[in-house]
Amino acid sequence: MKVTHILSAKGSTLYTVSSDTPLSQALQTMAEKDIGSLVVMDHGELVGMLTFREVIQAIVRNGGAVGSLIVHSVMDDSPLTCTPDTEMDEVRRMMLGHHARYMPVMTQRTLMGVISFYDVAKAVVDSQDFENRMLKAYIRDWPADGSAKQTEASSQSTG
Repeated sequence: MKVTHILSAKGSTLYTVSSDTPLSQALQTMAEKDIGSLVVMDHGELVGMLTFREVIQAIVRNGGAVGSLIVHSVMDDSPLTCTPDTEMDEVRRMMLGHHARYMPVMTQRTLMGVISFYDVAKAVVDSQDFENRMLKAYIRDWPADGSAKQTEASSQSTG
């Protein structure tokens, strides 16, 4: 399965912020939209990622207050990225290896979306559920013991 499958199921809503945005405004957007990250874009270019992890660390460093912090001083300025064609196994390895909960999806320099660790986990569970349903249907259609033995016996007597 590829990232493009997650993006198509998830929809195309993107939330971005510029690096010179006050952190308090970015936090208000995150709270209103009930999201855990914002992609930081300047002049149409990806310049960073703002997640609750960076926010919490910045607030702690700032004595427990948001104060006059701006997004640029808080954001991750080198976030992991992937493409729509990246395989899900690779995305899982990347996210686990770097403790990343959010990953921008890029096609060259164009932001296509953001996937979260939740999105990846949901895709894996949905895929496993589908596979389980197919296996159960296959097993349900398996011939009963008597008919399987009968078929075997008749093929031996004719062979």
